[in-house]
Amino acid sequence: MREYLLTLCITAAVTYLLTGPVRKFAIVAGAMPEIRARDVHREPTPRLGGIAMFFGLCAGLLVADHLANLNEVFAKSNEPKALLSGAALIWLIGVLDDKFEIDALIKLGGQMIAAGVMVMQGLTILWLPVPGVGSVALTQWQSTLLTVALVVITINAVNFVDGLDGLAAGMVCIASAAFFLYAYRVWVSYGIEAAAPATLFSAILMGMCLGFLPHNMHPARIFMGDSGSMLIGLVLAAGAISITGQVDPDALKLFAGSEQAAVHQTVPVYIPLLLPLTIIAVPTADLVLAIVRRTWRGQSPFAADRGHLHHRLLEIGHSHSRAVLIMYFWSALIAFGALAYSVNSASMWIVLGVVFLSAIGLLLLLLPRFTPRAPRWAEHFVPPRYRRRGAVAEAGPAMAEHTGQDGVPAEEERRTPVVVGVSGVNGATALGGRSHHPDRRKAGTSR
Repeated sequence: MREYLLTLCITAAVTYLLTGPVRKFAIVAGAMPEIRARDVHREPTPRLGGIAMFFGLCAGLLVADHLANLNEVFAKSNEPKALLSGAALIWLIGVLDDKFEIDALIKLGGQMIAAGVMVMQGLTILWLPVPGVGSVALTQWQSTLLTVALVVITINAVNFVDGLDGLAAGMVCIASAAFFLYAYRVWVSYGIEAAAPATLFSAILMGMCLGFLPHNMHPARIFMGDSGSMLIGLVLAAGAISITGQVDPDALKLFAGSEQAAVHQTVPVYIPLLLPLTIIAVPTADLVLAIVRRTWRGQSPFAADRGHLHHRLLEIGHSHSRAVLIMYFWSALIAFGALAYSVNSASMWIVLGVVFLSAIGLLLLLLPRFTPRAPRWAEHFVPPRYRRRGAVAEAGPAMAEHTGQDGVPAEEERRTPVVVGVSGVNGATALGGRSHHPDRRKAGTSR
């Protein structure tokens, strides 16, 4: 565990330290497009954050290769090299798109090629655990098609959800944390060495996201762009492919019976990882809804619209930060709920806990304009918007001039609502005085 934590910290540190210089490079390189009518953010913000994330991935793999225990992953498996090859290809395509905005079909072809490169180097699904049947071995063509489909679905699911500051990086970090706990349990508790690469991939992915999040939280100073969203989607898919297609379910020996019974007993363990739809259920749901919505309207599935889940949260009245936190909540509930169910599927407390937390999540969705109030003893330590009216009045006329109803800053009340739209691959919101454009109206803002 110490070596995994060291790898995670090195990956996060390299990503964090490189993001600042990458931001300056993106500005100089012109990877900072003007605001479009469908964008959420108000000021041009540089992209290319995926450059720092890719070098964080490389640093994590390099450190792990020189650690005593993790070095065995590289010695016994070719999967880390396969991941690096596919990641380099998808990252290069993302960088070109962040700069030149290449066609969506070209990106789709690049995603399939990157997945094919990983398959050629051994990172593929070899068999599937099927309830009542057992482990079903796949032919080479079946294995390749299923692996490529899984990679493409995961990449685009993460890419579609990258619409608000810190949303994609945070959700993937939550998913990779749940994934890490499961893979580490399979490797250490059951002694299955084939789960070690997936554990390493999850630790590195957490480091990439944690290192980038401080620069990407609202208001964002830089976007990850396609170079980042497609990269972390591929790494997440690689971990799912590694532990699902390489680990024999019967090797867990959770049921001392036939192979069919063993597979049936471990179904709660493998369903969340067979296709990582529960691990990234929210992005996948957004992807499916977007495809259905656009196809129903006679549009291309890749055409931009204004119907993503996070934009709907903004439309019903949630603030930017609250919308992101709500998406975090649902991702954590689904990911860790599936993890807990895989550990003990017979526990009724797990089901009741998930139901209770789901009710809380629905309540949060129905209270978009609820503003929490701090207790009186803490009112002097929080912003005016979280204080009671009496506390704001006691602060004096100077404070009253700058606050409106319920202690909300008057400037915020007068702020023109942001038109909710889709920003494609890097639609985050960036507010602040960092604009390099003296006339913001030229950028298409509402100010």
